[in-house]
Amino acid sequence: MANLLIIEDDELLRDGLSAQLSQAGHSVTVAADGEAGQALLESHRFDGVVLDLGLPKISGMDVLRWVRKRLSALPVLILTARDGTEDRVQGLNAGADDYLTKPFDMAELQARLAALLRRARLPAFGGSLEVANTSARRLRVDATLPQAWLGDEPLELTQREWALLSLLVTQAGRVVSREDVLETWAIEPGDSASGLASNALEVYIHRLRRKLADSGLNIRNVRGLGYMLETTVP
Repeated sequence: MANLLIIEDDELLRDGLSAQLSQAGHSVTVAADGEAGQALLESHRFDGVVLDLGLPKISGMDVLRWVRKRLSALPVLILTARDGTEDRVQGLNAGADDYLTKPFDMAELQARLAALLRRARLPAFGGSLEVANTSARRLRVDATLPQAWLGDEPLELTQREWALLSLLVTQAGRVVSREDVLETWAIEPGDSASGLASNALEVYIHRLRRKLADSGLNIRNVRGLGYMLETTVP
């Protein structure tokens, strides 16, 4: 079954959800506020998230926007007392995959969550990304988790290496600019940290080139524009 994260500040509801979803066979982790939830998403791999909007420390909406910048295909089900049409629209436009209001029926929540998890595994929904080449060591990148494989061998990647590789794979054959990478890393070009990130980018590119050695793929510098992932075998 799935590895799920519940971010909910209501302890009674949080414990009830955890018990019900665990009983259904899922592995469940819980967080009581947005800050704790965000920290778990940075350090652990999840198949789906049940997210409240009215969270302390970091709001659920801010957590959702954060998720969409870093884990674009991770299924997120909003579970909230905000039942107005405007709230639903705002949540869905911010990147939620589904929106369920409290009070709710547990069977409906489980059915909606199961549907999200099924869709996330389909290629059209970014379950995994592949680069078509004639090499026997085909590159495959998980679109929601920091994982990638060359053939059957897993690649050891940091979070930033995975984010950079995922971006290059989705844009394979097209130029990816420095600004595109900084946005993926959630660093604005004008931020004081962007200079460091820009210098570090060359280091990450070099690391990825080494890890893609003998894969039939290369990350090419396009002078003045950025980087392009291209095949090197006919």
